[in-house]
Amino acid sequence: MLYLVITTPARNRPSAARSNRQRLWEWARPLMDSGVIKNRAMYAKVGRGAIAIFDVESHEELHRLLSQWLEIVPAEVQISPLMDQEAIAAFLSEDPVG
Repeated sequence: MLYLVITTPARNRPSAARSNRQRLWEWARPLMDSGVIKNRAMYAKVGRGAIAIFDVESHEELHRLLSQWLEIVPAEVQISPLMDQEAIAAFLSEDPVG
């Protein structure tokens, strides 16, 4: 299951969160290497925050990972479920009337 995750950190001075931001990238590296963060798709937003595309087996796995992320860098989170190219192609080839 694919999810786009967009975070906006809690308000504080960016310099106060520097070590936490470094810890976040250290936490994310094995997830990117293993494919849980799909195609190494984790990016810092210009200004503050980050985005990532997670490829997980369950809602519970996503919840566990986001809880770990937010423990490192408290943030507001937006989550959007995604469909990959194969899934959307199959969906679009179906008869909409059923």
